[in-house]
Amino acid sequence: MRRVVFVVFEGFQAVDLVGPHAVFHYAQQTVGGYDCQVVAPNAGPVQSSSGLPMLAAYGIEDLGPEGLDTLVVVGGPGVNDARRDPALVAWIAAAASGARRVASVCSGALLLAATGFLAGRRVTTHWARERQLADEHPELTVDCDPIFIRDGSVWTSAGVSAGMDLALALVEDDHGPEVALAAAREMVLYLRRPGDQSQFSVPLWSAQPTTGPIRKAVRAIQDKPGGRHNVAELAACAGLSPRHLQRRFTAEVGVGPAAYVERVRVEAARRALTEADEPVAVLARRLGFGTAETMRRTFHRRVGIAPGEYRDRFGSTATRGPALDREAGAEAV
Repeated sequence: MRRVVFVVFEGFQAVDLVGPHAVFHYAQQTVGGYDCQVVAPNAGPVQSSSGLPMLAAYGIEDLGPEGLDTLVVVGGPGVNDARRDPALVAWIAAAASGARRVASVCSGALLLAATGFLAGRRVTTHWARERQLADEHPELTVDCDPIFIRDGSVWTSAGVSAGMDLALALVEDDHGPEVALAAAREMVLYLRRPGDQSQFSVPLWSAQPTTGPIRKAVRAIQDKPGGRHNVAELAACAGLSPRHLQRRFTAEVGVGPAAYVERVRVEAARRALTEADEPVAVLARRLGFGTAETMRRTFHRRVGIAPGEYRDRFGSTATRGPALDREAGAEAV
């Protein structure tokens, strides 16, 4: 029996607890082997940030830090006060040092970092806490693009719903992909996202352009990802010189035109792979990648897996299958 202990505190984010806890519950129903417990600074009612109360069965004085399999530290607005509680920080440090694996959800990384346990690790957290975590803990490598990161026995996730993706990955680590997929189906989770998937779609990760010419260029890329979007074409669209476009685009959007076009095309490919049965070679030409091999390399660099694997994992039944990737002369990528 694997003991999975969740650490909560006043002002925790309810979904950070309930989502991952439910994943382990469904896995327990399928294969058994999990004993989930919730611990707070003191046993009894604990108020979440949304006002939803939760009853912690254990306080840190009631539950010894020894013998844990998995320690999960949740996040929430109350994390800043929680990490100033020396007794709670000491308990987490002791529990983490003896656990087989340690995880944080959302801003729970701040509380876990306060113990010193994350030193030297690559971690993620909610995008809104990225700067705080990086500034206060320069000993960490903070990367808030992925939805979760595994660094040895330490797992950290992005905000809120990403905790369920993390928990599914932990279950898969224990029992294999079939059990994790069964839990995902039971919870009606549409996608079981890989850890390297970005927290953001293009409109979220990029800054919004502030001037009309750059807005025109951005709109042209988003409206037709597979169009001719070299610097000369975009400059003509924006009514600027190529050099002026390059400088202003980077300043307003945060990345250069070529990088933005690539991200938009990858996002369009992700949607197409899950929604239609278009062969990869055809899709690559339509979205501006040119060849299936170019799309495969770009997709793997941005998403972490190949297009064919992405379709097999996340597509509907009608879109899955390597045969689709071999149609029209395409390689299985």
